[in-house]
Amino acid sequence: MIRSGSPERGSDSRRELADWLRLTLAPGVGGGRQRQLLSAYGLPGNILSADRGALERLVGAKAAYGLLEHDSSKQIEDAFAWLDEGGNHIVTLADPAYPASLLEMADPPTLLYVKGRIELLSAPSIAMVGARSATAQGLADARAFAAALSAAGLCVVSGLAIGIDAAAHEGGLKAEGATVAVIGTGADRIYPARNAALARRIAAEGAVVSEYPLGAQPLQHHFPRRNRLIAGLSRGVLVVEAAIGSGSLITARLAAEQGREVFAIPGSIHSPLSKGCHRLIRDGAKLVETAEDVLEELCWPHRETPQGGADAAVDRGGDDAPDAAKLLAALGHDPVTLDTLLQRSGLTPETLSAMLLTMELDGRVSRLPGGRFQRLHV
Repeated sequence: MIRSGSPERGSDSRRELADWLRLTLAPGVGGGRQRQLLSAYGLPGNILSADRGALERLVGAKAAYGLLEHDSSKQIEDAFAWLDEGGNHIVTLADPAYPASLLEMADPPTLLYVKGRIELLSAPSIAMVGARSATAQGLADARAFAAALSAAGLCVVSGLAIGIDAAAHEGGLKAEGATVAVIGTGADRIYPARNAALARRIAAEGAVVSEYPLGAQPLQHHFPRRNRLIAGLSRGVLVVEAAIGSGSLITARLAAEQGREVFAIPGSIHSPLSKGCHRLIRDGAKLVETAEDVLEELCWPHRETPQGGADAAVDRGGDDAPDAAKLLAALGHDPVTLDTLLQRSGLTPETLSAMLLTMELDGRVSRLPGGRFQRLHV
C-alpha cells in the first residue's frame, strides 16, 4: 500500500503500484481476466512484460492489446496526485492491508481506493441497508440500531445512498465502531450530492472505499457490484426497510451466498417498505427488534448500549399527559388518517391538530403523504 507520508513511497514501490493501476485500467480486462492473469503470471509487472502471443492465448487479442497498448499514463499520474493529497490509500490484492474478508469472495476487487481510516476495512463490521424513500420511523430505527452496534464496537458498513444508508452512517459515527461507506463511483467523487457533508465526515472519521477508478461516474451497473463489497466486508447484513425488488434484497442475497448472517426488522403489514423485510424473514433471515438481537446472533460481547427499535417513553409529564397518552394509543403503530384519529381519540379537531403539531415538532409523530400520521418509536 502506498499513501501520502508513507515510507513506502520510493520509486520501486511506485513502479509496482503503477503496474497494478495499468492492469486495472486496461480496457477489455475486467476483474475475471485480471485474476486469471495474476494467477498465471504473479505480479502485474510480469503480465505487462509477457509475450503478446502468450497473453492472447490466455485472455484474447482484445484484452492483450489493451494491456500492452493502452495509454493510461494520465490516469496513473492523477492517481498518484490523489494519493499525495493525504489520507488517501490504494490497496492491492497483494497488500497485507487488503481486507481478508474480501478474499473469501469469488470475485474480490483487484484494487481498492480508500479515503480515511484504512484499518476499518478489516474491523469487525455489520452492514446496514434499506430503502432510499425510507419512512421517518425507518430512519430513526437505522440511526438507533447503528449507534448501538457502533457503541458495541462494530463498524457500520453501508452504501452512502439517501435514506436508510445515510441514517446508518450517521448512527455509526456516534460511537467508536465508526462507519465505512462503499460507493459506486470513483473515490474522488461524491454521489449523491446531497450527502456531500456526510461523505466528508465519513472520510474524516471513518472510511470511504471504492473499487472503481478515480473519476468513475455513478453508472447504474456499478451499484449492484458495490453491494457485494458491502456484504463481503461484514459479518452480517441488517435490512431496515425494503420494498419487493429493492437493491437491499440483492445485498442480503449476496450476504447469504457468502455465508454471512442476514437480519431484518419487521414492520407494518400495510407498508410496502416492510414487504421486502417480511420476505427475507420468511426465507430464513433473523427477525430482530433490538440491537441486542443482532449482537446475540453474532456472539458479540454485550455492552451497555442503547436499544435500537425500543419504544421511547411517551409520558413526558405536563398538563396534557392524559390526552397525549390517549392520542398515542389512538395512533397505534400504523399510518392513520386525521378522520380516523378523530373517531378513535374523541378529541375535538382543534385539540387534535394542536397536539399533532406539538408531537410532530417533538419527534413523536411523523406527518406522511396523503394526510396520514404515524407514531414514531425512537
